[in-house]
Amino acid sequence: MEVIEINGNDTTSLEPNNIDVQIRFHEKMSTSMTYDLFFTQYLLPNRPCVFQSGITDKWPCAQKWRINNAPNFKQLKKLYGDCQVPVANCKVKYYNAQLKNTMTIEKFMDYWQEYKNKNYPGDMPVLYLKDWHCLRDNPNSLIYQVPKFFASDWLNEYYLAHSDLSDDYMFVYMGPKGSWTPLHVDVFKSYSWSANIVGKKRWLLFPPGEENNLYDAYGHLPYDINFSEDNNSVFNHCKNSLEIIQGPGEIVFVPSGWHHQVWNLEDTISINHNWINGCNILDIWKELKKALSAVMKEIEDCCNMDNWLTHCQVVLKASHGMDYSQFYDFISFIIENRLNTINKGTSYTSFDTWQLGINHILFDLCRAKLVLNKLINDVKEKDVYDIVFHGNRPEDLVDRVETKLKNM
Repeated sequence: MEVIEINGNDTTSLEPNNIDVQIRFHEKMSTSMTYDLFFTQYLLPNRPCVFQSGITDKWPCAQKWRINNAPNFKQLKKLYGDCQVPVANCKVKYYNAQLKNTMTIEKFMDYWQEYKNKNYPGDMPVLYLKDWHCLRDNPNSLIYQVPKFFASDWLNEYYLAHSDLSDDYMFVYMGPKGSWTPLHVDVFKSYSWSANIVGKKRWLLFPPGEENNLYDAYGHLPYDINFSEDNNSVFNHCKNSLEIIQGPGEIVFVPSGWHHQVWNLEDTISINHNWINGCNILDIWKELKKALSAVMKEIEDCCNMDNWLTHCQVVLKASHGMDYSQFYDFISFIIENRLNTINKGTSYTSFDTWQLGINHILFDLCRAKLVLNKLINDVKEKDVYDIVFHGNRPEDLVDRVETKLKNM
C-alpha cells in the first residue's frame, strides 16, 4: 500500500494560496509526478492541470466499456442493462440546467447506437447520461481505482462511511458527440476530476471571480457560453478563460470555484468525482456561509414567524445540499478519524488503496480545526448554537485537536 505524503516541517501551517492565476494554456502533467508536487503546485494554489494518458489504462472499465476506441454498447447493456440512470436532454433547457429524466442503460444504449448510426441527425434528441452513481448502484463491481493525486477526499470519505445517507459524489457520464453541460460551478465549490475512458471533450474554464464578467444585466450567468446574447462583450472582458481539449485516457483537474462548460467532441465516457479536502475546505465553508446569508435575505420577510432560524437551515439544506448541522457532522467526522489514527498508531487508508502520511494527517487536523472555529464563531453570532450543535460542545473537540497538535 503506497503512502501519500506532503513534505516539509511546516505543512500544518500551510494556507491555500488563491493567487491571481494568469493562465493562457493548460499544463499537461506526467503520470509520474509526485503527490507532494501536485499538492503544492496545484491543490494549494487552486490551479487546473491535465494528467496525460496512462493512469486509466489498467482500469477494468477501460477494458470492458470500450472497443476499438469507442463505447462498447453490447457489453454495457450486458453489465448494467436494467440499471435506471439519469439522462439529460441537451436540447431542452430547464431553468438554468437541462431537463432530466430516467431510463434504463439498455434503452439509452439503443438510443445512442441509433443516433450514431444515423450520423447524429439534427431531428433526434441529444441525450446525455449524467451523474450516474454507478459504484453505489453496483457495489460489487470493479470499475476503476482512484488516482493517488485525488486520494485525500473528505467528501466521499464521509458519505461512504454514512450508508444511511445513500449518497456519494462519484459519477459516470456517458454521451454521444454533441452532448454538453451548461456553464456551472461544481457543488459546494468543490474540486472535481474527470477521467476520459473513451472520447474527447472540450472544456472552457474561468478562474474564481472571472464569472463576475459573465453576468448579464439581470445578474444571471449565461446558460450556454457559446450563445450568449452579448457573446463578444463577454469574451472581451474575460482575460483568463482557459480552453482544454481532453483526449482519451487524460484526466482534468478542475479547482474550487472555477466555472466551466464542457462539450463532448466525440462519443465519450468519463469517470467524475467531486471532492473536498484540507486545501479547499475554507472555500467550502465560505460558500456555505454565503449560501445561508442568501437564504436569510430571501425569506427575511418571515423573520417574525416561530422557528424562523430553523426554517432557514431547512431551506439551506434544500437549496445548497448541506446545512450547518451536517457541515458540523462532516468536519467532526474528519477530525475524529484523524485523531483515532494518531491515537491508535494505525494508518488511515483512502479508497482501500492509499495511506495518508503523518504530515498529511496533521495538515488535515489543522485545517479542519481552523474551519470548525469559524463555524463556532458564526453560529454564536447568528444565535443558532443549539439548532446547529444539538447539545454537543464543538469547543471540546477543538481543545482535543489543539492538545494533540501541541504534543506531536
